[in-house]
Amino acid sequence: MKWILFTALILIVVMLTFQWIKPRQQEQDMKKLQKAPSSKKVIWLMVDSMMAHAIDQGIENGDLPALSYLTKHGHYQREVVSPFPTMSVTIDSSILTGTYPDQHRVPGLIWYDETEKRVVNYGTGLGEIIRDGTNQFLKDAIIHLNQKHLNTQTPTLYEDLADRGITSASINGLIYRGKTDHTLSFPAWISAPTSLPRELPVKGPDFLTFGAFANPLEGKVSLPDGITRSFGFSDPFPLEVTRYLIKKNRLPDFSFVYFSDADHSVHKKGPSDLSGLKKFDKELQSLLDSFGSWEKALNEAVWILSGDSGQTGLKSEKKEAVVRLDQHLKQYNQLAPGQKATPETDLVLCVNERMAYVYTLNPSIRERELVDVLKGDSRIDLISWKENEDVHVLHAGQDKKLQFRPGGPWQDPYRQKWEIRGDIETLDLQEDPREKQLTYGEYPDPLSRLWGAHHSHPGRFLVVNVRPGYELAIPSSPTHLGGGGHGSLHQTDSLIPCIITGTDQRPEHWRLVDFKDFLIRVLTQKPESPETL
Repeated sequence: MKWILFTALILIVVMLTFQWIKPRQQEQDMKKLQKAPSSKKVIWLMVDSMMAHAIDQGIENGDLPALSYLTKHGHYQREVVSPFPTMSVTIDSSILTGTYPDQHRVPGLIWYDETEKRVVNYGTGLGEIIRDGTNQFLKDAIIHLNQKHLNTQTPTLYEDLADRGITSASINGLIYRGKTDHTLSFPAWISAPTSLPRELPVKGPDFLTFGAFANPLEGKVSLPDGITRSFGFSDPFPLEVTRYLIKKNRLPDFSFVYFSDADHSVHKKGPSDLSGLKKFDKELQSLLDSFGSWEKALNEAVWILSGDSGQTGLKSEKKEAVVRLDQHLKQYNQLAPGQKATPETDLVLCVNERMAYVYTLNPSIRERELVDVLKGDSRIDLISWKENEDVHVLHAGQDKKLQFRPGGPWQDPYRQKWEIRGDIETLDLQEDPREKQLTYGEYPDPLSRLWGAHHSHPGRFLVVNVRPGYELAIPSSPTHLGGGGHGSLHQTDSLIPCIITGTDQRPEHWRLVDFKDFLIRVLTQKPESPETL
């Protein structure tokens, strides 16, 4: 009982500290947003872990009136390919640059930096963050991700829109780099004991929110950004910000709004859980109501709603569900959490839920040696590695192999050309020998996505995927027994739904990596009057 009281007292003190010592925001974003003219605005609502089967079930049950309305009045695409690894920072980087990781250089939620000889972790889980070092996590997630790790030579959507004189907003997006100066502000009780400054200059779109740390509406509207509201990184914050912009007629030309809460319930309860999606539907109803009517909302804006990744249901028994990479590779000297690699370090293990990078630092250890160790576990699905100019892939369960590189005679559904040798069933490919055409099966766009991961950063490493029902781990990794997980190349992790209303334009291909060009086309077309759609 005493520890409960003590914890409550500490929480109260922290809450009061946050309320009274929180620095005043100096943002002037609202001055950059003029009263919206009559042309349609584009609003993209990114709903973490929203999946098509959940939408279909919820609509059938009558539980999702807002999503039902949009699907009836727009285009509902049930299968859109997400980037790989299917982790939020990599996905958002691909969306906003229109490239895979071989160009934008954000390999995953956790990866090894060969230059700095350390692990980069943007937030895999509290235990792993503490073990890897909280200060380093804060630097990587808040400072380095947008300003250093995201390739500065690969322009973001916000940068390209700014060059065209088109205004934009990132409302709690993880990737937000643009051309407008902003300041992230941190309270003293966060900055003093950590590596974060009180104020951090960043570049973003015209309007930027990053939870409580970038709140351009301070003094204009009270937003839920306290410690009990995850510092503004839960859904009520982006909801209220977007509602305010709609009601004040201050929407920029393009708004990217990130809703994260649904992901938590799916991770905990599994892909069949609809509670998070039902909650989001109520938030969507509130946004549509802000226009005065749902019909007016569709007349005045182009709406894009999508998930970022799927999730795979996981088995509930830990010994069965969790594949411990560290135990499989225990004969090698593995990098300890929070440490830098030394000449004695053999391997570094970076687990992105159902996918992992296994780095080989010892030159005497060959990748095929590690493959031989791992392929004996029937729960492991695909293992891939670079060798000379090719990416090699082993389907562990079937003991089938292939190798590939860009530029050969085979053309896939996305008009990409490949040279392929070996057993095409390794990646569930189908071929038309006469037309030299490839089609894909349970691994969507596998060649381009694997190539992107293997060329996303320097180093010798394996990419390991597990079969549906399982997840990878090392001692500090978060696990989701009986819940849901993602990260892998498999279609259950890789296919997400998308709803588009208010425009006849469509992406060239139904892949998230193709949406940047699609958005630029929509935003640069001649304005349409509400009567035309």
